[in-house]
Amino acid sequence: MKPPRPTAAVTAPRNLRRVVPDATALKALAHPVRLRMLGMLRVDGPATATQLAVRLGLNSGATSYHLRQLAQYGFIEDKPGPSRRDRWWRASHELTSVLETDAEGAELDAGVAFSQASLSLQVGQMQQAVEEYAELPARWRKASTASDITVPLTAEQAEALTKRLTDIMLEAMRDAPPLGEPMPPDTAPFTIMLRAFPYPGRIPHRDEEGEP
Repeated sequence: MKPPRPTAAVTAPRNLRRVVPDATALKALAHPVRLRMLGMLRVDGPATATQLAVRLGLNSGATSYHLRQLAQYGFIEDKPGPSRRDRWWRASHELTSVLETDAEGAELDAGVAFSQASLSLQVGQMQQAVEEYAELPARWRKASTASDITVPLTAEQAEALTKRLTDIMLEAMRDAPPLGEPMPPDTAPFTIMLRAFPYPGRIPHRDEEGEP
């Protein structure tokens, strides 16, 4: 009898660490410098205030202040480093979830403010990506896209579509190596930005429909 063929090891999808901030924490995060810091720590891994200050073009005092604010609301945490002289920081989560559909009042205002701040950051990243596009290797140019698609949908259909797209991205993230750690060969952080919304100016505001 022939021995059974060895099977390839199957790596189970990893759990993604996610945070859903309250209105106060979200307001603290909706700052352009803190958003950039958190993004750097998530994508590039742990760093010190001095390292982040150099990358952001800030003085170490301002950088330390923003890091303390992020730590106060649980977005980052201490990480033991190679030296006791320097304090190392790492991101506490991989994802931030905001703008819950049932949010109202201060919570909704904080979510909108965060969305505006993150949009400004994303526009800058997209602009830099366009500027670097011509210098990318052909295989990475082929993997990149800039799509703008408008589809007639009901609110229920639109919700189902955005959920499908989000689920696909989260599935890919669970199957991929974690950010902030050494990447396997030929692997790089790949950004996918999803912003889905009714075409501006086409949906009556809630007060116009008589909604509370």
